[in-house]
Amino acid sequence: MLVLSRKLGEKIVIGDNIVVTVVKIDRNQIRLGIEAPHDVLVYREEIAPKRADQAPAMQEAAV
Repeated sequence: MLVLSRKLGEKIVIGDNIVVTVVKIDRNQIRLGIEAPHDVLVYREEIAPKRADQAPAMQEAAV
């Protein structure tokens, strides 16, 4: 995992066409703006659909 420090208004560029901007910082919460092409799906982790390659690992952990 790459860990970066960013200040308010600073950006992170991923690949050629994804930009993540720090929009707001408030105590223990930050707000991020994500610019990505329409064909790139962006989800919060807790609502992201389960990927097929993760399912076996998650099932093994539950046993």
